[in-house]
Amino acid sequence: MTLRKTLLLASLALAASFALGAKEAHPMTTPVAAIEGTWALDFADVQHSDGTRAHDYGDAPKGVMQVDAQGHYTIFIFNGSRPKFAANDKGQGTPEEIRAALMGTSSHYGTVEMDPAKHTLTFHIEGSTFPNWEGTTQVRSYMLSGDRLSYKVPPRPNGDIPLTGWKRLPR
Repeated sequence: MTLRKTLLLASLALAASFALGAKEAHPMTTPVAAIEGTWALDFADVQHSDGTRAHDYGDAPKGVMQVDAQGHYTIFIFNGSRPKFAANDKGQGTPEEIRAALMGTSSHYGTVEMDPAKHTLTFHIEGSTFPNWEGTTQVRSYMLSGDRLSYKVPPRPNGDIPLTGWKRLPR
């Protein structure tokens, strides 16, 4: 999927969430102007408990993040080398194809708050491809420098820490 198609998909999903009257369960108390806009995925890595770092979504991950002025956000991250389904029908995918598709994707939407003093982003996740995240709040430490944003996702049960980086797209 090209970046253009990914951006279109993200825009449609964001528009759909507004059209369906997505509730703002957590009122925005902190401006998000510093991260408002559209961001292309720069990296999606994982830091293992032994300190080593690896690519979490393959060598060429794809993704987009959009944040509006009210703090509504959408995030889509994909393994760029996910195999296509042989049957060309996701309802007919093999267990291996379905696993690769699910494990090669991380997407969620909701609202985000920013605390520049603490360098934290607080994501109030309304919907996610990982159902266990729905209805949760996650606090992530971030760094913002010019058109680059990176943050650490909360550790996984095995101790691995996902690291995500974004580059702001021109307006």
